[in-house]
Amino acid sequence: MSINLVRYQQPSLQDAAWGVVSGDDVLPLPTEYSTTAEILGEGVKVARRLLAGESKPSPLPLRALRLLSPVTRPCRIVAQGANFKTHLIENKMDPNRSFNVFFTKSTASMSGPTDDIVRPANVQLLDYEVELGIVLGKPITGPVTVTPDELDDYIGAFVIANDVSARDVQLSENQWYKGKSYRTFCPVGPYLTVPDPGEASRWSELQLHLEVNGELRQNEQASDMLFGPAETLTELSQIEDLDVGDLLITGTPSGVALKLPSAIAQRVAGLLPEARRWPLFVKSQLRTSGYLQPGDLVTAGISTADGALDLGTQRNLVSSP
Repeated sequence: MSINLVRYQQPSLQDAAWGVVSGDDVLPLPTEYSTTAEILGEGVKVARRLLAGESKPSPLPLRALRLLSPVTRPCRIVAQGANFKTHLIENKMDPNRSFNVFFTKSTASMSGPTDDIVRPANVQLLDYEVELGIVLGKPITGPVTVTPDELDDYIGAFVIANDVSARDVQLSENQWYKGKSYRTFCPVGPYLTVPDPGEASRWSELQLHLEVNGELRQNEQASDMLFGPAETLTELSQIEDLDVGDLLITGTPSGVALKLPSAIAQRVAGLLPEARRWPLFVKSQLRTSGYLQPGDLVTAGISTADGALDLGTQRNLVSSP
Protein backbone atom coordinates (compact mmCIF):
# COMPACT_ATOMS: atom_id res chain seq x y z
CA MET A 1 0.00 0.00 0.00
CA SER A 2 1.17 3.56 -0.67
CA ILE A 3 2.86 5.62 2.03
CA ASN A 4 2.40 9.31 2.78
CA LEU A 5 5.45 11.41 3.53
CA VAL A 6 5.26 14.93 4.95
CA ARG A 7 7.72 17.79 5.22
CA TYR A 8 6.99 19.82 8.33
CA GLN A 9 8.05 22.31 10.97
CA GLN A 10 7.41 21.85 14.66
CA PRO A 11 6.05 24.76 16.70
CA SER A 12 8.78 27.31 17.58
CA LEU A 13 11.33 25.50 15.36
CA GLN A 14 12.47 26.82 11.99
CA ASP A 15 14.15 23.74 10.57
CA ALA A 16 12.17 21.58 8.16
CA ALA A 17 12.07 17.82 8.72
CA TRP A 18 10.56 14.78 7.04
CA GLY A 19 8.31 12.11 8.46
CA VAL A 20 5.93 9.35 7.45
CA VAL A 21 2.23 9.47 8.33
CA SER A 22 0.99 6.73 10.65
CA GLY A 23 -2.67 7.19 11.50
CA ASP A 24 -3.04 10.58 13.22
CA ASP A 25 0.68 10.80 13.91
CA VAL A 26 3.91 11.42 12.07
CA LEU A 27 6.96 9.23 12.63
CA PRO A 28 10.04 11.45 12.19
CA LEU A 29 12.69 10.11 9.83
CA PRO A 30 16.01 9.79 11.68
CA THR A 31 18.09 11.18 8.80
CA GLU A 32 17.93 14.75 7.49
CA TYR A 33 16.95 15.09 3.85
CA SER A 34 17.19 18.45 2.12
CA THR A 35 15.39 17.70 -1.16
CA THR A 36 12.47 15.74 -2.52
CA ALA A 37 14.90 13.81 -4.71
CA GLU A 38 16.73 12.57 -1.61
CA ILE A 39 13.54 11.52 0.16
CA LEU A 40 12.38 9.58 -2.91
CA GLY A 41 15.58 7.57 -2.74
CA GLU A 42 16.80 6.28 0.60
CA GLY A 43 14.12 8.14 2.54
CA VAL A 44 11.28 5.98 1.22
CA LYS A 45 13.10 2.83 2.33
CA VAL A 46 13.64 4.28 5.82
CA ALA A 47 9.98 5.30 6.04
CA ARG A 48 8.79 1.81 5.16
CA ARG A 49 11.03 0.34 7.85
CA LEU A 50 9.57 2.73 10.43
CA LEU A 51 6.02 1.71 9.49
CA ALA A 52 7.05 -1.92 9.78
CA GLY A 53 8.13 -1.27 13.38
CA GLU A 54 11.85 -1.89 12.90
CA SER A 55 12.52 1.15 15.11
CA LYS A 56 10.23 3.26 17.26
CA PRO A 57 10.75 7.02 17.05
CA SER A 58 8.54 9.16 19.26
CA PRO A 59 5.43 10.03 17.20
CA LEU A 60 4.35 13.62 16.66
CA PRO A 61 0.67 14.58 16.43
CA LEU A 62 -0.01 15.42 12.80
CA ARG A 63 -2.42 18.23 13.72
CA ALA A 64 0.29 20.01 15.74
CA LEU A 65 2.71 20.36 12.82
CA ARG A 66 2.97 23.04 10.16
CA LEU A 67 3.04 21.12 6.91
CA LEU A 68 5.24 22.47 4.12
CA SER A 69 5.30 21.79 0.40
CA PRO A 70 6.71 18.28 -0.02
CA VAL A 71 8.21 19.37 -3.35
CA THR A 72 11.36 21.33 -2.67
CA ARG A 73 13.14 24.01 -4.63
CA PRO A 74 15.01 24.16 -6.94
CA CYS A 75 12.86 22.16 -9.32
CA ARG A 76 10.90 22.51 -12.52
CA ILE A 77 7.13 22.97 -12.57
CA VAL A 78 5.70 21.90 -15.94
CA ALA A 79 1.95 22.12 -16.46
CA GLN A 80 -0.58 20.75 -18.91
CA GLY A 81 -3.20 23.22 -20.07
CA ALA A 82 -6.87 22.32 -20.63
CA ASN A 83 -6.22 18.58 -20.27
CA PHE A 84 -9.62 17.47 -18.92
CA LYS A 85 -12.39 16.95 -21.46
CA THR A 86 -14.97 18.52 -19.14
CA HIS A 87 -12.79 21.62 -18.79
CA LEU A 88 -12.37 21.86 -22.57
CA ILE A 89 -16.12 21.60 -23.08
CA GLU A 90 -16.96 24.27 -20.49
CA ASN A 91 -14.47 26.60 -22.20
CA LYS A 92 -16.01 25.87 -25.62
CA MET A 93 -12.88 24.10 -26.90
CA ASP A 94 -12.47 20.87 -28.86
CA PRO A 95 -12.57 17.94 -26.37
CA ASN A 96 -10.78 15.77 -28.95
CA ARG A 97 -7.78 18.07 -29.40
CA SER A 98 -4.84 16.17 -30.88
CA PHE A 99 -2.00 17.89 -29.04
CA ASN A 100 -0.83 18.61 -25.51
CA VAL A 101 -0.55 22.20 -24.25
CA PHE A 102 2.46 22.81 -22.01
CA PHE A 103 3.47 25.82 -19.94
CA THR A 104 5.59 26.43 -16.85
CA LYS A 105 5.05 28.07 -13.48
CA SER A 106 7.65 29.87 -11.40
CA THR A 107 8.97 27.78 -8.51
CA ALA A 108 8.49 30.92 -6.38
CA SER A 109 4.75 30.24 -6.72
CA MET A 110 5.02 27.05 -4.61
CA SER A 111 3.61 27.24 -1.10
CA GLY A 112 2.41 24.89 1.58
CA PRO A 113 -0.93 23.07 1.83
CA THR A 114 -2.26 25.39 4.56
CA ASP A 115 -0.55 28.65 3.56
CA ASP A 116 -2.60 31.64 2.47
CA ILE A 117 -3.24 32.27 -1.23
CA VAL A 118 -2.39 35.97 -1.51
CA ARG A 119 -4.36 37.88 -4.13
CA PRO A 120 -2.09 40.59 -5.61
CA ALA A 121 -3.47 44.12 -5.49
CA ASN A 122 -3.63 44.30 -9.31
CA VAL A 123 -5.66 41.08 -9.69
CA GLN A 124 -9.46 41.03 -9.83
CA LEU A 125 -10.14 37.60 -11.39
CA LEU A 126 -8.48 35.11 -9.03
CA ASP A 127 -9.30 31.52 -10.02
CA TYR A 128 -8.56 28.03 -8.66
CA GLU A 129 -7.61 24.78 -10.42
CA VAL A 130 -7.19 21.57 -8.44
CA GLU A 131 -4.67 19.36 -10.22
CA LEU A 132 -3.02 15.99 -9.83
CA GLY A 133 0.71 16.49 -9.48
CA ILE A 134 3.24 13.88 -10.56
CA VAL A 135 6.67 14.05 -8.94
CA LEU A 136 9.32 12.55 -11.16
CA GLY A 137 10.98 9.43 -9.81
CA LYS A 138 13.35 8.86 -12.73
CA PRO A 139 15.34 11.46 -14.69
CA ILE A 140 14.59 12.14 -18.34
CA THR A 141 17.58 13.38 -20.33
CA GLY A 142 16.47 12.66 -23.88
CA PRO A 143 13.56 11.41 -25.96
CA VAL A 144 11.96 8.30 -24.43
CA THR A 145 8.80 6.30 -24.98
CA VAL A 146 7.09 5.78 -21.64
CA THR A 147 4.61 2.92 -21.63
CA PRO A 148 1.84 2.48 -19.04
CA ASP A 149 3.78 -0.49 -17.66
CA GLU A 150 6.74 1.80 -16.94
CA LEU A 151 4.87 4.38 -14.88
CA ASP A 152 6.15 2.83 -11.64
CA ASP A 153 9.64 3.93 -12.70
CA TYR A 154 8.75 7.48 -13.69
CA ILE A 155 6.14 8.37 -11.06
CA GLY A 156 8.02 8.84 -7.81
CA ALA A 157 4.98 10.21 -6.01
CA PHE A 158 1.61 11.91 -6.39
CA VAL A 159 0.72 15.28 -4.82
CA ILE A 160 -2.16 17.74 -4.83
CA ALA A 161 -1.44 21.04 -6.56
CA ASN A 162 -3.65 24.09 -7.05
CA ASP A 163 -2.81 25.98 -10.24
CA VAL A 164 -4.07 29.33 -8.96
CA SER A 165 -4.56 31.75 -11.84
CA ALA A 166 -4.99 35.50 -12.28
CA ARG A 167 -7.31 35.33 -15.29
CA ASP A 168 -7.21 39.07 -15.98
CA VAL A 169 -3.41 38.86 -16.32
CA GLN A 170 -3.34 35.47 -18.05
CA LEU A 171 -5.87 36.38 -20.74
CA SER A 172 -5.90 40.14 -21.21
CA GLU A 173 -2.09 40.36 -21.16
CA ASN A 174 -1.65 36.94 -22.80
CA GLN A 175 0.73 36.11 -19.95
CA TRP A 176 0.24 32.50 -18.84
CA TYR A 177 3.56 32.33 -17.00
CA LYS A 178 3.00 35.65 -15.23
CA GLY A 179 -0.70 35.08 -14.58
CA LYS A 180 -0.03 31.71 -12.95
CA SER A 181 3.25 32.42 -11.18
CA TYR A 182 2.63 35.01 -8.48
CA ARG A 183 3.93 33.92 -5.10
CA THR A 184 1.53 31.49 -3.32
CA PHE A 185 -0.11 30.56 -6.66
CA CYS A 186 0.84 26.88 -6.38
CA PRO A 187 -0.08 25.29 -3.02
CA VAL A 188 1.40 21.76 -2.97
CA GLY A 189 0.76 18.86 -0.59
CA PRO A 190 0.09 17.98 2.14
CA TYR A 191 1.27 14.46 1.33
CA LEU A 192 3.95 13.13 -0.92
CA THR A 193 2.08 9.92 -1.73
CA VAL A 194 4.52 7.21 -2.82
CA PRO A 195 2.70 4.34 -4.55
CA ASP A 196 3.61 0.70 -4.11
CA PRO A 197 4.75 -1.22 -7.20
CA GLY A 198 1.77 -1.47 -9.53
CA GLU A 199 -0.17 1.37 -7.88
CA ALA A 200 1.06 4.15 -10.19
CA SER A 201 -1.21 2.71 -12.88
CA ARG A 202 -4.19 3.61 -10.67
CA TRP A 203 -3.74 7.32 -11.46
CA SER A 204 -6.92 7.23 -13.56
CA GLU A 205 -8.98 6.18 -10.50
CA LEU A 206 -8.03 9.27 -8.53
CA GLN A 207 -10.95 11.60 -7.83
CA LEU A 208 -10.19 15.33 -7.75
CA HIS A 209 -12.46 17.69 -5.82
CA LEU A 210 -12.33 21.30 -4.69
CA GLU A 211 -14.63 23.38 -2.52
CA VAL A 212 -14.84 27.11 -1.85
CA ASN A 213 -16.36 27.96 1.52
CA GLY A 214 -17.86 24.47 1.63
CA GLU A 215 -19.46 24.71 -1.83
CA LEU A 216 -18.35 21.94 -4.19
CA ARG A 217 -16.92 23.53 -7.34
CA GLN A 218 -14.84 20.76 -8.97
CA ASN A 219 -15.36 17.01 -8.82
CA GLU A 220 -13.98 14.70 -11.52
CA GLN A 221 -12.01 11.49 -11.94
CA ALA A 222 -8.53 11.67 -13.47
CA SER A 223 -9.65 9.26 -16.20
CA ASP A 224 -11.24 12.31 -17.88
CA MET A 225 -7.76 13.50 -18.89
CA LEU A 226 -7.20 13.88 -22.61
CA PHE A 227 -3.51 12.97 -22.30
CA GLY A 228 -2.44 10.61 -19.51
CA PRO A 229 0.94 10.50 -17.76
CA ALA A 230 2.62 7.95 -20.06
CA GLU A 231 1.92 9.76 -23.31
CA THR A 232 2.53 13.15 -21.68
CA LEU A 233 5.97 12.19 -20.38
CA THR A 234 6.77 10.69 -23.78
CA GLU A 235 5.86 13.93 -25.54
CA LEU A 236 7.50 16.13 -22.92
CA SER A 237 10.77 14.18 -23.25
CA GLN A 238 11.09 15.52 -26.80
CA ILE A 239 11.57 19.06 -25.53
CA GLU A 240 12.60 19.02 -21.86
CA ASP A 241 15.03 17.38 -19.46
CA LEU A 242 13.48 16.41 -16.13
CA ASP A 243 15.15 15.49 -12.85
CA VAL A 244 13.96 13.39 -9.92
CA GLY A 245 11.81 15.70 -7.78
CA ASP A 246 10.52 17.84 -10.66
CA LEU A 247 6.76 18.45 -10.72
CA LEU A 248 4.31 17.84 -13.57
CA ILE A 249 0.79 19.15 -12.94
CA THR A 250 -1.71 17.51 -15.22
CA GLY A 251 -4.64 19.87 -15.77
CA THR A 252 -7.90 20.64 -14.02
CA PRO A 253 -11.50 19.45 -14.46
CA SER A 254 -14.52 21.63 -15.10
CA GLY A 255 -15.93 23.97 -12.48
CA VAL A 256 -13.45 26.85 -12.50
CA ALA A 257 -14.69 30.40 -12.06
CA LEU A 258 -13.70 31.44 -15.61
CA LYS A 259 -16.68 31.51 -17.95
CA LEU A 260 -15.64 32.29 -21.51
CA PRO A 261 -18.20 33.98 -23.80
CA SER A 262 -19.76 32.16 -26.74
CA ALA A 263 -17.86 31.83 -30.02
CA ILE A 264 -20.06 34.51 -31.58
CA ALA A 265 -19.44 36.91 -28.70
CA GLN A 266 -15.71 36.25 -28.94
CA ARG A 267 -15.75 37.06 -32.66
CA VAL A 268 -17.63 40.29 -32.04
CA ALA A 269 -15.26 41.23 -29.22
CA GLY A 270 -12.34 40.55 -31.53
CA LEU A 271 -13.46 43.49 -33.66
CA LEU A 272 -12.97 45.87 -30.75
CA PRO A 273 -9.64 47.53 -29.97
CA GLU A 274 -7.84 45.90 -27.06
CA ALA A 275 -8.23 49.03 -24.95
CA ARG A 276 -12.00 48.40 -24.96
CA ARG A 277 -12.12 44.61 -25.32
CA TRP A 278 -10.38 43.54 -22.13
CA PRO A 279 -12.03 45.96 -19.70
CA LEU A 280 -15.36 44.66 -21.03
CA PHE A 281 -14.16 41.07 -20.52
CA VAL A 282 -13.18 41.77 -16.91
CA LYS A 283 -16.49 43.55 -16.28
CA SER A 284 -18.46 40.59 -17.66
CA GLN A 285 -16.47 38.11 -15.57
CA LEU A 286 -17.06 40.11 -12.40
CA ARG A 287 -20.80 39.50 -12.84
CA THR A 288 -20.17 35.89 -11.79
CA SER A 289 -19.71 35.02 -8.13
CA GLY A 290 -17.13 32.30 -8.61
CA TYR A 291 -13.85 34.20 -8.38
CA LEU A 292 -11.90 34.02 -5.15
CA GLN A 293 -12.11 36.88 -2.65
CA PRO A 294 -10.10 37.61 0.50
CA GLY A 295 -11.56 35.55 3.31
CA ASP A 296 -12.55 32.60 1.11
CA LEU A 297 -11.44 29.13 2.18
CA VAL A 298 -10.32 26.79 -0.61
CA THR A 299 -10.34 23.08 0.25
CA ALA A 300 -9.02 20.45 -2.16
CA GLY A 301 -8.46 16.70 -2.03
CA ILE A 302 -7.51 13.78 -4.27
CA SER A 303 -7.97 10.08 -3.50
CA THR A 304 -9.14 6.76 -4.87
CA ALA A 305 -12.56 5.48 -3.80
CA ASP A 306 -11.01 2.71 -1.69
CA GLY A 307 -8.56 5.06 0.03
CA ALA A 308 -5.52 3.09 -1.11
CA LEU A 309 -4.18 6.33 -2.57
CA ASP A 310 -5.11 9.36 -0.46
CA LEU A 311 -3.15 12.54 -1.11
CA GLY A 312 -4.63 14.38 1.87
CA THR A 313 -6.48 17.69 1.99
CA GLN A 314 -5.36 21.24 1.26
CA ARG A 315 -6.93 24.13 3.17
CA ASN A 316 -5.88 27.56 1.94
CA LEU A 317 -7.35 30.90 3.03
CA VAL A 318 -7.40 33.70 0.45
CA SER A 319 -5.88 36.91 1.74
CA SER A 320 -4.79 40.38 0.60
CA PRO A 321 -1.13 41.52 0.49
